[in-house]
Amino acid sequence: MTVELPTSWRSALPHLSEPMPPDLTPETAAGNGVGVNLPMELVRQSVLEREFWKIPEPVLDAYRQFRPTPLWRATGFERAIGARVPVYVKYEGGNISGSHKLNTALAQAYYYKQAGVKELVTGTGAGQWGTALAAACALFGLRCRVFMVDSSLRRKPYRGVLMRMLGAEIHSSPSGLTSVADRRGEGIGNSLALAIGEAVEYASTHDGVAFCIGSGETYSILHQSVIGIEAQGQLAELDGQVDMVVGAVGAGSNFGGIALPFHAEARSTGTRPPTLVAAESSTAPKLTRGVYAYDKTDATGSGPLEAMYTIGSDYPIPDAHSAGLRFHGAAKIISAMRHTGDVAATAVTQQEALDAGRLLTRNECVLPAPESGHALAAAAKLATSGADGMRAEQGVLVCVSGHGYLDLAAYEQLLNDELGDEAPSEQALLRAVSGLTPAGTGAPAPLLAGGPR
Repeated sequence: MTVELPTSWRSALPHLSEPMPPDLTPETAAGNGVGVNLPMELVRQSVLEREFWKIPEPVLDAYRQFRPTPLWRATGFERAIGARVPVYVKYEGGNISGSHKLNTALAQAYYYKQAGVKELVTGTGAGQWGTALAAACALFGLRCRVFMVDSSLRRKPYRGVLMRMLGAEIHSSPSGLTSVADRRGEGIGNSLALAIGEAVEYASTHDGVAFCIGSGETYSILHQSVIGIEAQGQLAELDGQVDMVVGAVGAGSNFGGIALPFHAEARSTGTRPPTLVAAESSTAPKLTRGVYAYDKTDATGSGPLEAMYTIGSDYPIPDAHSAGLRFHGAAKIISAMRHTGDVAATAVTQQEALDAGRLLTRNECVLPAPESGHALAAAAKLATSGADGMRAEQGVLVCVSGHGYLDLAAYEQLLNDELGDEAPSEQALLRAVSGLTPAGTGAPAPLLAGGPR
């Protein structure tokens, strides 16, 4: 293919149906905020309604090592699922991190380096983000520290080895190094919110150290727009037509990266966008069973409260191979678009996700991460019988956000018929979201049995 690497990121902020609800400040949210110092360029990328942002040349140089990434029509996968329409796969696993996370890690490391920061610290679930940040810090000469969800680190010890190879220092979360870990409740050890909270606290108490996040922030979703921009050009080269665009959602960077450029293009040209389908884990179903309300983004509760679809930041998310999807809330820009009907959603069990991953492996010789399996499972439904009242009539584009070579323990459980799924009960969700302040006009009560499609 002749599609070239994009030289600008594309923002969806100018094309929202309604403005995003403002954050509640640390003072009104928690009373005693922990400062998170962002480089001004990342602040601007989060709030300005500028559509195109030039990618800095050092970041472009790093992108050129692995971008553009492949897109192909997955005819073998189509035959395996009995697809009625073409299924196109955009693959983001061909870099050192094994996932799309490197797109924003490189950008953020560059901006923090320019701002004089010496060390970046973060929380990670399955480890792709931690690996991506470790790689970006290595390239830009920064120290790196990662708090990784304990259950994920135990399942994926080689993620920790890879991060250490890249020069990062790794801590299992809960780590015992922070007060937020000491205050954790039952089940919170499986939570990405806790790992992020530990990183926030650590950064706030050490000089020259900054907290860095890779998924839910508006600027990180902007950096991921290279995925969708490339995909648009690659589909055009293949004469491919799609009316569904699918990505897995933890907080939303992978989904936003593949989907929001299609929304921006349609709004700017006055055409109808494809249906943007967020595939989430049934163990953390914020978009399908959550509420649109103000909630914490991490376990410290010290930062601004954001308007998000959430199942409650204190909900003890069950242990599962959804890994990076095990986050209580969706990014505020994704949530705002869900609230206005510009984003649809469906929930997928880990059995369905890993079954879909096995089909892609057998029929396309690509091993996807379990997170990506959720998107593949949703795409398979949309291309066949449909899901949640949606069915593709032209074609489906699905983002395979990363490879699964360090997730083989999950696939081993699949092969050994040892998987189980634990969806939240209505009572547990009610308890977790009680007391949250509704966001947006006409914000709904808890959805519980299912949300708007």
